[in-house]
Amino acid sequence: MDALVLLVPLLPVLAAAAIGLGGVLGVLGGDKGRLVTADLAVWSTTLSFLMVLALLVGDLFGKNQGQFSIGQWLTCDTLDIHVSFSTSGFQVAQTTVFALLLAVLGHNATGLLPDNAGYHRFFFRYSLFCSAFLALLLFSSTVGTFIAWVATGWCAYGLLNHADQRPSATAHALRLLLVNRMGDAGFIAGISLGWVWLGQVNWPVLQAMATELSVGQATGIGLCFALAAAVKSAQLPFTAWSARALDGPAPTAAMVYGAVMGHAGVFLLCLLQPVFAQSLFASALLVLTGLATAVYSHLVRLSQADPKTALVYASSGQIGLMFLACGLGFWSLIKWYLCAHAIVRCWQFLSLSEGSRACSADVDDSRQVPNWLFVAALQRFWLEQFTDWTLLKPVRSLARDLSYFDIQLLDRLLGMPTLSLDHWQPLAYRESHLQPPLAKDAGLLGHMTVWTAARFLWLENRLLWQGLGRSSHRGRGFGRLANKLERIILRPRYLALFIGLTFLMAF
Repeated sequence: MDALVLLVPLLPVLAAAAIGLGGVLGVLGGDKGRLVTADLAVWSTTLSFLMVLALLVGDLFGKNQGQFSIGQWLTCDTLDIHVSFSTSGFQVAQTTVFALLLAVLGHNATGLLPDNAGYHRFFFRYSLFCSAFLALLLFSSTVGTFIAWVATGWCAYGLLNHADQRPSATAHALRLLLVNRMGDAGFIAGISLGWVWLGQVNWPVLQAMATELSVGQATGIGLCFALAAAVKSAQLPFTAWSARALDGPAPTAAMVYGAVMGHAGVFLLCLLQPVFAQSLFASALLVLTGLATAVYSHLVRLSQADPKTALVYASSGQIGLMFLACGLGFWSLIKWYLCAHAIVRCWQFLSLSEGSRACSADVDDSRQVPNWLFVAALQRFWLEQFTDWTLLKPVRSLARDLSYFDIQLLDRLLGMPTLSLDHWQPLAYRESHLQPPLAKDAGLLGHMTVWTAARFLWLENRLLWQGLGRSSHRGRGFGRLANKLERIILRPRYLALFIGLTFLMAF
């Protein structure tokens, strides 16, 4: 009976492999191919639900052993990592609920997606997402959970970036990916601290030995995992990415945030119940985070005219209340609340997939708050702009700089041909040659600025870029002359002379 747990994450992976192979071989074309793709994805998830349902029934009748281990994956000193899955208790019950929701979402997606080239790509990524999320719920090792945790984030990035020809979809998917990396860092830190202080990386052992932790140790582990949970569940100050999950296909909003992935943070907190019971500070932080997110989401929801956006913020507010309840210690209530909320949100998102209805009542209620607060809520308290300024823009700037360095310097040093070199010229060169309307209409000062930038570009190309090519001997000659002059200046007698002249000028 316990061996059935292997099929739960394995079946969606096999479906994704079949869809990918069929797409490469070109055997999934036409209406028949789309039908085969949808059947593979939906039925694999449905079979996974039936497998985990059988595990749940076996657990209720006491037929399961509690864990199923495939074997040892890694051994290093005292670190011993096994590939093992939980087959009883809280994890199996949660997996049953979410496997059912994923199967319903997949079935619903078959009638909502347009029949275009992205049809097969969506169900390929959907199958991978299902496999990663079900593995996240079933792994009994913190390392295995982390691997599935990261894989879920990457699959969510792929689902949100389904319409990759739209810049907005790419930007929103990149925001989700970067914010989730912060949570991954907290997860890694939590695993590391647990291994250093307890010598174990398995959830059952970590839960059993939590009472041996000091208050400071429990606080350190709890804060690290709380960061990972807050990011994945879009709690403050990481709430900005949640509303942009609507930019993907209709079922993506429910999968990425509304009904599935947004609840992974609460699931992680439930696994760490004994750790938070040892730390009052970590529990208080959960209370403050959940309360702040609930208030923030309520205010923002009241200012939204779009029902789907309002529903996203309603979900984040409810998950904030779950964080609050976790901090207060209502763990049994949270486990039931988690399942009930996921089911209700899944139904609500799917009911809005075929058309939006007016939310005039929500907008009218927003006028009950002061005008300045309403304006701030309408701007979502500028969290998106803050996230873009601190994460998105620096990463994009770094990517542009690295690409420019790679093409302009490394490719020339290695003698590789450059593709469309004019496209990679510096901004001053493009302004001086393309003459945008701003430069032409800026008058004398604008023309002087463009001319100066062009002269500096010419000097840069003559001294640096061309010095790496045909005229490299001139550059080396100038370099040897500069080195010789530097050695002369740094001789002791000249150095003493310069110091003396400095004192004379000072006094």
